[in-house]
Amino acid sequence: MLTSLYVEGASWFHRVPVRAKLVALAVLSIALFATDSPFLLLPAFLLSGWLYLSLGLSPREALSRVGFVFFTILILAAVNLFLVPVPQVAALVLRLMALVLFAAAVTATTTIGAFMDEITILLKPLERLGLLRAADVGLALGLVLRFVPDIFTRYQALAEAHRARGLPVRPLTVIGPLIILTLKDADTIAAAIDARGFRRQ
Repeated sequence: MLTSLYVEGASWFHRVPVRAKLVALAVLSIALFATDSPFLLLPAFLLSGWLYLSLGLSPREALSRVGFVFFTILILAAVNLFLVPVPQVAALVLRLMALVLFAAAVTATTTIGAFMDEITILLKPLERLGLLRAADVGLALGLVLRFVPDIFTRYQALAEAHRARGLPVRPLTVIGPLIILTLKDADTIAAAIDARGFRRQ
């Protein structure tokens, strides 16, 4: 069962500073969307896959973290096969999967606290311009990273409950209760944040 995006470890990527990882992710995103060449996208996909699998995850856990996103990408690719040429679809798949794998490697080797601190520091210039509150953005990101595994676990529990009752597990029948439970948690968390005065000046 997935309980946290962060994975304890001592790999070289664990030791890379958070800022360097975020900058690398941004640069990779720009570079991948700037080309449609499979000779560039395929090596990027393979390198991202190698990096992700080198973090010490079991094959099952590694797949569980990215499997749903990969499935969504493949559905998107299947739809695009009727709209654009095959080489463009292949470029789309390689590009998105490379980004997903690299992003998964970043989240697996960076604690939530480190993410929040770094995002807050990076957004300070925008806060000085009055465009946002850096601490709020950092807190929002931390909450997303913290509760993504909980949402995934809750989805599994709802699916198991359907199976136990002999009901077919369909996304449309599970998504509704999942959204309701998630929104209830969001209200509880928001009330707790306000009660502790985290967002007060």
